[in-house]
Amino acid sequence: MVAQLESKNVNSTLNLPYPVEGLVQVFTSSYRNFFTSVMAQALRIAGQGTPVLVVQFLKGGINQGHQHPIQLGQNLDWIRCDLPRCIDTPHLEETEIQSLQDLWQHTQKVVFEGKYSLVVLDELSLAINFNLIPEIEVLAFLTKRPANVDIILTGPEMPKSLLDVADQITEIRRSHRP
Repeated sequence: MVAQLESKNVNSTLNLPYPVEGLVQVFTSSYRNFFTSVMAQALRIAGQGTPVLVVQFLKGGINQGHQHPIQLGQNLDWIRCDLPRCIDTPHLEETEIQSLQDLWQHTQKVVFEGKYSLVVLDELSLAINFNLIPEIEVLAFLTKRPANVDIILTGPEMPKSLLDVADQITEIRRSHRP
């Protein structure tokens, strides 16, 4: 039985006769407490050896910023805005807007460098709806990303243009049972 589990080339790359296309997945809901299922997916994929980036655009409070990612295991980097608070309004101070823009620029840069195979953009829809990240920039980013990179977009009230380019949409609803 042990011989069946052994692999001679554990770290070898998979050579397929066709390219693997990355997907755009959307997780949306009318409420904001569904991140656990997305994070579970990210942790599972990272645990299998795939490099994963989780970006939380509207979360702050720990003065982290993209310069100081939290590393969960060997393959999952988790970054937030370098803000003393979480963003819950479109009315921000100039330093807060700059911090969010720095995070967005950093995210695009590392994706285009091919550093990650899965990128989670948490609460991106709210950042768009608050006019903090232009929707057209997000659409251009999705179009220009390396073809093998999977992107997960989360947040309530996801813009229709992003739903239109998504390969998979998961809408989480509450069930109302008596």
